[in-house]
Amino acid sequence: MRRALRVALVALGGLGAALLGTHLTLGVACRIEPPSVSPTRQEARRESPSLRRLEDSFVLDRGDILEVHLSGSPLEIGWAHARLLYPEMVENEGILLGHFKEAVPTPLLRNLLLDLAQLRYRKVDQGMSAERRAEIAGGALGFQPDPYAAVFPTFQRFVYLNALYDIALSFEHSPLIGCTSFVFSNSSLGFDGSLLARNFDFEVDPIFDRKKAVFFVRERGKIPFASVAWPGLVGVVSGMNAEGVALVVHGGRAGEPRAAGDPVVHALRAVLSEARTTAEALAVLARRPPLVSHIVVLSDAAGHAVKIERAPGAPDFAIALGDAAAVTNHFDGPAASDPKNLGVRARTSTLARKARADELVARAPRPIDATALVAMLRDRKAVGDRALALGD
Repeated sequence: MRRALRVALVALGGLGAALLGTHLTLGVACRIEPPSVSPTRQEARRESPSLRRLEDSFVLDRGDILEVHLSGSPLEIGWAHARLLYPEMVENEGILLGHFKEAVPTPLLRNLLLDLAQLRYRKVDQGMSAERRAEIAGGALGFQPDPYAAVFPTFQRFVYLNALYDIALSFEHSPLIGCTSFVFSNSSLGFDGSLLARNFDFEVDPIFDRKKAVFFVRERGKIPFASVAWPGLVGVVSGMNAEGVALVVHGGRAGEPRAAGDPVVHALRAVLSEARTTAEALAVLARRPPLVSHIVVLSDAAGHAVKIERAPGAPDFAIALGDAAAVTNHFDGPAASDPKNLGVRARTSTLARKARADELVARAPRPIDATALVAMLRDRKAVGDRALALGD
């Protein structure tokens, strides 16, 4: 009995050593190295209780909203982002890591998942543009001291965070996706142009709803844009540029996730930085193959609005939205018959929300204004004005 116990203990010790060796080997082999950059390392200063400034970049604290202005080269923007918003970035990342520990309480299993992720996505940075890599590198250098350096090196971790939606979707198959957007254009407004309004489904923690950041980004040589996100995000999930191109991203399920390509948030950032029309925006997206499936709702200053269905390995499919439309979370084009999309249609609220949204679009006043659109976003009823139970 004792001999068997000794054999078992030796075997367990050997297994533990093998797992540790594998973990350390992966850490070296899968390390993502940052580009060589040298920011000026200017420090942020607090000019008043609500105003922080670093050169031409600054942050205004407006209670539940942070108004963030970032200007300069990608490297300068990345550095300013991290130095101006360091406390909020520390808090946000801590919340994400806390939720990860709650979902996977066993340290060994957490390390295994992280090892699998870094092995699969060891080259994910290679699909990112040089500008975004420089911006992330500037942010990584500015995020010091780094309280989470033991998880992954700062730059590598920031790369993963910017591809978080894309990486998570390859591990997570939850049907809990719930974005709804409305687009009204031209005749629905009484003038040429568009109004785009959306509800967002990033229900990770209330802080990501309570303390959003509205970014105003003026990258040198690019079109200025505004986006609504949270401190630490280099890309875009909802935004509009100075030329009137506006877009939002919705979750969707189709195709097989890939480990190489441009993260969703960076592809949308490229659109706002480069496109002046819907046609130009479509061309920008076509040059950036997706890692995972998603839906983009897009409009421009001329009132051309489209729904773009994107899936890895397939060409983008654009559906014109006309002068009034609603979009939820399912594909209607070539990927409509994909088993994953059929699962979304069968197991989520996407069809029910689409039916109710279409009803609201049909009865909306013409011309419509932003106030009426906000009321539509806050609607909590089913088709036919039927009440829904709390938590539906």
